[in-house]
Amino acid sequence: MAFKFSKMSVLVVEDTAPMRKLIVSVLQTLGIGEVYAAPDGERGFELFRKHNTDIVIADWHMEPMDGIELAQEIRKNTLSPNRLVPIVIVTGYSALSRVAQARDAGVTEFLIKPFSADDLAKRIAYVINKPRDFIDSAAYFGPDRRRRKAPDYRGPLRRAEEKNSGVETVAMI
Repeated sequence: MAFKFSKMSVLVVEDTAPMRKLIVSVLQTLGIGEVYAAPDGERGFELFRKHNTDIVIADWHMEPMDGIELAQEIRKNTLSPNRLVPIVIVTGYSALSRVAQARDAGVTEFLIKPFSADDLAKRIAYVINKPRDFIDSAAYFGPDRRRRKAPDYRGPLRRAEEKNSGVETVAMI
């Protein structure tokens, strides 16, 4: 992989110490410049506020605040230093309902355990190379949940109900 991650910072939020250490080790091996780690979402949000990392990687199931709640906190809390930060959720559950729940919480990418170092590197490269526009509406703030591009589409909005919904797209900078 030809990426140079040395100027990046990543926050790892994982409650299982061996998995947290493994993810941190993989990130360091990839050459990530700064890696911060937290055992739960509450501590993760504190570290995110302090360090404003470029990417957040969080496990789904943690106490007292899980990865989905952390994603919502980052996206909605006025104290969040970067509501647009890419968030990768790591989980052992791959049911479509879980993917949809994570997507609806503002998660950028979904990584299923067990995963390889290459899988993790691909997710990081993906969020760097293919940043998604953000949607800011009354019901949702987060990355555009639609990934497919309709080749025959000819207008600014894909769905008829969007035309008068107040949905605003926030372009990534």
